[in-house]
Amino acid sequence: MDYVKCIQRTLDYIEENLDKQMTLETLAELACFSPFHYHRVFQTLVGESVMDYIRKRRLTNAAERLFYTDEKVVHIALDVGFQYQESFNRAFKKVYGVSPKQYRRAKSISGPLRGKSCLHSIPISGGEKMEPKIVTKSAFNVIGYELLTKNDNGQNNKDIPEFWQQYMTKNLGFKIPNPLYKHVELGICTDFNSETGEFGYIIGMEVEKGSQAPEGMVYKSFPELEYAVFTTPKSDEESFTASIQSTWNYIFTDWFPRSGYEHYGEVEFELYDERCYGSENKEIDIYIPVRKQRVKI
Repeated sequence: MDYVKCIQRTLDYIEENLDKQMTLETLAELACFSPFHYHRVFQTLVGESVMDYIRKRRLTNAAERLFYTDEKVVHIALDVGFQYQESFNRAFKKVYGVSPKQYRRAKSISGPLRGKSCLHSIPISGGEKMEPKIVTKSAFNVIGYELLTKNDNGQNNKDIPEFWQQYMTKNLGFKIPNPLYKHVELGICTDFNSETGEFGYIIGMEVEKGSQAPEGMVYKSFPELEYAVFTTPKSDEESFTASIQSTWNYIFTDWFPRSGYEHYGEVEFELYDERCYGSENKEIDIYIPVRKQRVKI
């Protein structure tokens, strides 16, 4: 399956329907993906979440029309998908710092203007492929610390590293009661909200079912699922983060398109153990829930 063509098809649809309500589910169906798989692929190829992209394109379209035309503000608001002028005014001012009427009186067009994305096919190199292990992981339970973040404007890319830094600096792992595996920590993305882009990120350890979480921590259970497990390339301290990021990119731009699998479920996690201690030959495992790709009729 050509992932670039699938996502480009939805980008074209978005552009032609900025005045209409669009849902993640509708766009995923157009791309022939499950909703969560579509969300992850779109974010990898375009660089931002689909709902964030739509919001930016609508407000850019509105800014251009405010500056270059004499159309009424209420008409522009309706044409870019806002049901009420008041909600449009609030959204516009939040991004551009001024009201739509003030923007219209400006001497030059300015602010964050998001152009339409046009993707190009990604050549698949003939080099070494990072093939995962396909494993079934039994249902498991975790106690840990939870952060609520969102992928709006890359906020999660700032929040999660800071969360890990706090976790390590304060040695919070030692406070998790009775872990099954003392030197194995999980970084879990879960509870994704397709409308707001919000999701939970948990740093924790596996525990027995029914364990009680101390104050300030959470207890979560996850079902048995089939996972594709990728091991990041061995790297030193300086390149460790980059090796993790490049592995995530590889999963969605190279492996998934030729694998016959799709992302399944709304949980994925990184596993950190003794292999990432020290400053050399550091590596982790990335667990992606998968199922065989459905045939669209």
